[in-house]
Amino acid sequence: MKKSFLTILLVVFATMMYSQSPVVKTQFNAGVGISSWGLPVYVGVDFGVHQDITVGAELSFRTRSNYGSVIGISGNANYHFNTILNIPSPWDFYAGLNIGYLIWNYDNQYVGAHASGFGIQGQIGGRYFFSDKFGINLEFGGGNAFSGGKLGVTFRL
Repeated sequence: MKKSFLTILLVVFATMMYSQSPVVKTQFNAGVGISSWGLPVYVGVDFGVHQDITVGAELSFRTRSNYGSVIGISGNANYHFNTILNIPSPWDFYAGLNIGYLIWNYDNQYVGAHASGFGIQGQIGGRYFFSDKFGINLEFGGGNAFSGGKLGVTFRL
């Protein structure tokens, strides 16, 4: 009897954990941000590889008057905390790492010039889904020129 009860409890608990999962197979993100070097515009895609883990890619562009522009190409990995913290399903909270390459283009040479190169940063963010397919996202990060904040929309497939 005790084994049957524990087995049923385990199955129910595992089912509840899976239903809390914020991760779907594919989701697209787009929006604008803030940074110390211009106003970034970004598009990205995330792929669910585990119940609580996503990996993705992002392309960003930012410009600064009289200085030039930056193109960012990055990959990210995030852990989603909904299951472990029992967060309601419209919400999706995550943290992770972003590794990317920045291509700097200058209109003129100035004292603060940067060379193109790789960077890594930590990030923390959240999403709220109004439906199964559409939500808004907010993310903050730090550690390199990708640093700053982003506000955008997410579309799930």
